Amino acid sequence: MSHIYITGHRNPDTDTIASAIGYAELKSRLDPENVYAPARLGEVNAQTRWALEKSGAEEPKLLKHIMLRVKDVMSTDISIVHQNDPLRNVGLAMAKRTISQVPIVDDDGVLVGIVSERSLARMYIRESREPSTFASTPVSVGSMVEVLEGELLAGEDGETSGRLWVISMSVDSMGKSIEPGDVVVIGDRRKGQRRAIELGAGILVVSNGVRPEDEVLRLAEEKGTAVVLSPLDSYVTSRMIQLSVPCWEVMSEDPLTVSPDELIADITNDVMAVHYRAAVTVDDDKRPLGIVTRTDLLNPEPRKVLLVDHAERGQSVPGVEQAEVVEILDHHHVGNIETKVPIRATFDPVGSTATLIVERYRASGVEPSAPSARMLLSAILSDTVIFNSVTTTERDREVVRYLEEVLDLDAKEFGMEMFEASSDVSDLSAEEIIGRDQKEYALGDAGSMSISQIETVGTGLLERQEEMLDALEKLRAKNGYLFAALMVTDIISQGTELLCAGDCAPIERVFDAKARDGVIDLPGVMSRKKQVAPKLLAAF
Repeated sequence: MSHIYITGHRNPDTDTIASAIGYAELKSRLDPENVYAPARLGEVNAQTRWALEKSGAEEPKLLKHIMLRVKDVMSTDISIVHQNDPLRNVGLAMAKRTISQVPIVDDDGVLVGIVSERSLARMYIRESREPSTFASTPVSVGSMVEVLEGELLAGEDGETSGRLWVISMSVDSMGKSIEPGDVVVIGDRRKGQRRAIELGAGILVVSNGVRPEDEVLRLAEEKGTAVVLSPLDSYVTSRMIQLSVPCWEVMSEDPLTVSPDELIADITNDVMAVHYRAAVTVDDDKRPLGIVTRTDLLNPEPRKVLLVDHAERGQSVPGVEQAEVVEILDHHHVGNIETKVPIRATFDPVGSTATLIVERYRASGVEPSAPSARMLLSAILSDTVIFNSVTTTERDREVVRYLEEVLDLDAKEFGMEMFEASSDVSDLSAEEIIGRDQKEYALGDAGSMSISQIETVGTGLLERQEEMLDALEKLRAKNGYLFAALMVTDIISQGTELLCAGDCAPIERVFDAKARDGVIDLPGVMSRKKQVAPKLLAAF
């Protein structure tokens, strides 16, 4: 099951948010095999906030970027072993799940180490060249019984720190090597068993599942030797006893840890640097959540995103060039988003992306839920400025008529209520007004431009003209724009006063109008998408 984010452009407007919500609902109902999640790339503006509250729709979650994070690639199917558990538990976990690393925790579940296949292999190589001993890591009788899946026949649970012997020598020569407290593995050899006990063996392990005679067990009780019955042969028994040591003996302490939200680009070098080639993903309390390995970082599957209401890389989610764009649904010009494989892309000249989405609902025989329907209606009325924009098409009007029937309301009354509720920006700073619906456009060798727009009821905002121009100049200087403009569009008079900072000559030339104190009067101009941006882009 894929997780696909549906998102509009940065500085989201009502069409962007509504389209993400409405299309996510439709795609989820038509394609339940995948998860479609609406997302936003910034804070919603006052108009969109009104629409969300009026509709009862849930505000999409903020998506800061679409770059791969640790939690996108990590494995959560992990085994966790306690630091005092026998090392055999780690080996079993690795074999059962075909994994190469096992996190080790303490009594509180807090990560204290990691054991890797390499650590186990190094232990075996070391033990094959040196006498096997538990001097540095005493091993308990109980752990031996557990690891061997054996039986304690005599003595009590305790620890030994002696050496490990597998008896293949004669009884007479045993005394030359075995010392008190050692662990002795021996088969069905009664004299050898007695001799090991007499020499003070701490633990006598009888292999092949052959129970020793009662006489031997009585002698063991007298001498304080624990007797363990192993169902395995002598060689395998000895190797398994080595896995009776606690995990902390072999684990790497202070393992590399990462947060699930870290970018994989930021952790790759660290993972490659540690010998176990992995990092343990932990929560805020340092409890393991998963493991990310070197293999996970090689050619990982990118995150998936579906773009609505835009197709410009500069307007899209940060990291979009690293993501898999699965579809584009837009009503603007074809932008500069690049994809590695063919995708479904729609650029349809209607007044709102929401119109395209409602048409797809109807074509699929699916009716939008009331919250989605209200959001989609808000978007169409917003983008077409209640049908006053030149971008309005008969398809927009038809979709609105359909939504009026679904919601049983009057669309124009609904639209006027929305604009009146959101046109008061007296409590917003100039920077907030300019940034709430700002779009950046590439101009080739000439650089780039910024055009913001705000719909108002009346011209009261122009009283803050000087403040707006100062904020536009700061925005232009910060981003290196050729110019930064703000369209103050009055839905009552159906015209725009365009404020401009920077090199405004291209605007004057395109619209054959002179700026007066940084303001260009554009009567009848309502649409940035159709009446302003295309003309300016064509000029370059």
